[in-house]
Amino acid sequence: MQRRDTDPDSPAVAAWGDPAVVARCGVAAPAPTAVDCLEVDGVGWIPERLSDGTRFTSFGTEPAVEVLVPRAYAPEGLLLPVFGPAARALPRNGLACR
Repeated sequence: MQRRDTDPDSPAVAAWGDPAVVARCGVAAPAPTAVDCLEVDGVGWIPERLSDGTRFTSFGTEPAVEVLVPRAYAPEGLLLPVFGPAARALPRNGLACR
């Protein structure tokens, strides 16, 4: 996908495509949760359904990576492997998908 400008232009936020897939680094790490965790290529992700797609937050990293995927790219989870290298580069916090 073509990279897009973000507003405000921040080195911690990047977007691609139309509608935009948005990735944000440095978000607060999720606490232990009962929500089903997806493991994709060795990275845990906590999904949260939104009105227009899904928010995925890396699980087990501190800080976390947040990826917003519009419903237009359903099934949204198929885009997660692209973000795996960024999430795997983050320090681990001892939490993992079960």
